Amino acid sequence: MTKRIAILGSTGSIGTQTLDIVAHDPGKFQVEALAGGYNTQLIIEQAQAFRPKLVSVATKALADEVRQHVSSDTRVMFGEEGLMEVAASTDADLVVTALVGSQGLKPTLAAIQAGKHIGLANKETLVSAGHIVTEAVRRQGVSMLPIDSEHSAIFQCLNGEKRSQVAKITLTASGGSFRDRTRDELVGVTVQQALQHPNWSMGAKITIDSATMVNKGLEVIEAHWLFNLAYEQIDVLVHPESVIHSYVEFVDNSVIAQLGNPDMRVPIQYALTYPDRFPTPTKRLDLAAIGKLHFMEMDYTRYPCLRMAFESGKQGGTTPTVYNAANEVAVARFLKGDITFLQIEQLIETVLQKHESQANPVLEMINEQDLWARTYTASIQF
Repeated sequence: MTKRIAILGSTGSIGTQTLDIVAHDPGKFQVEALAGGYNTQLIIEQAQAFRPKLVSVATKALADEVRQHVSSDTRVMFGEEGLMEVAASTDADLVVTALVGSQGLKPTLAAIQAGKHIGLANKETLVSAGHIVTEAVRRQGVSMLPIDSEHSAIFQCLNGEKRSQVAKITLTASGGSFRDRTRDELVGVTVQQALQHPNWSMGAKITIDSATMVNKGLEVIEAHWLFNLAYEQIDVLVHPESVIHSYVEFVDNSVIAQLGNPDMRVPIQYALTYPDRFPTPTKRLDLAAIGKLHFMEMDYTRYPCLRMAFESGKQGGTTPTVYNAANEVAVARFLKGDITFLQIEQLIETVLQKHESQANPVLEMINEQDLWARTYTASIQF
C-alpha cells in the first residue's frame, strides 16, 4: 500500500535524503506536501519531480516565484500558515518533521492533533516541550517514530522487549569535528573547521552542535521523553567510527546494539516503512574491512555543553527550553563570526545561570521563556 507523506523541511539534509528514499522506490510513497525555506531552486525541483498537492516556502515573494514553475495542481503557500497547512491539512499518513530548531514545535503539535503519525527528526520539539508532545501523542493514539540515527537504533533494539527490563541505554557520539583536539587547541578554531564533520553529512547548525556536543545533549533529553527513561539510565560514549549507532543494556547484563554505516537514509527509511524493512540505496556494512572499532569514555570537562544538557534535563520545567534556545542563538552568532567557538558554551552557561526555571510549563510559558532566552543570549557581549 502506498504511504502518503508530508515533509517539513524538505530542502534540508534530512528532507533531501527522505526524498532520495522516495525516488529510490516511488511506488511505495506518495508525496502529499513539502515545506521548504528559502532555497527556491531546490523546492521548485522537488515540486516538479514529486508533484505534491501543496508546497510552502518562507515568504510571499518566494511563493510567487515558485508558483510560476510548478504545476497548477500544486497549491503554493508561505510562512507559518503554510507550515501549518503542510503539517496538518493534507491527506498525509506520516509527517516527517525535519525543520531546524524550535520552529518545529508548533507544526509538529498541529500534525499530531490532526491524527498524523510523526517521523521525528526535529529533536528540539521534545527538548522544549516533551511533556506536552508526548501527552498529545498518547491522547491522539498516533506513533512518533524517531529518525535520528541514535534514537532509531534504540527504538530498533527495544523491538519486542519489555521496557521494564531495560537497565540503561547508551547513545554513541562521533566526537564531532574537533574530537582529536584538546580544549586548549579549540582556541581560535574557524567556522569552516567546525563544519568539517568526519562521519556524517548534515546541515550547518547540527554540525556545530556535534562539535560542541550540544547535539548529543539534545538527544539525551529527547531519549528521556521518547523512551520514558530516567536520566540516570542514559549514558553517552564516544565512538569515532559511528558504526554502532547506540545500544541497550538489559537487567540481565545482555546488550543489544544496532550497527550500520553512517548513512541517514537507513533510519529515515525505517521510520517511513515501519514495521517493514526494504532495500535501501545505501552501502552494506563490512566489519572485516573496517577492522577495528574504538570507544572512549565521555569527558564532561572537555564537553561542558553535554554536562549542561544533563543538568537541564534533570531540572526539567522550562530549563531545557532555555538550554536549546540559548544554543540556537549562540550557534547563529558563531556562524556569523560574531563570537568564538568556545564562547558558545559560555553563552549557554551564562543564560542558564540567569534563568529561573518554571515547573510544568504550558505552551505559552514555553514560548515566553524561549523568547527570553533568545533575547538575552543575543544581548550578551564579550
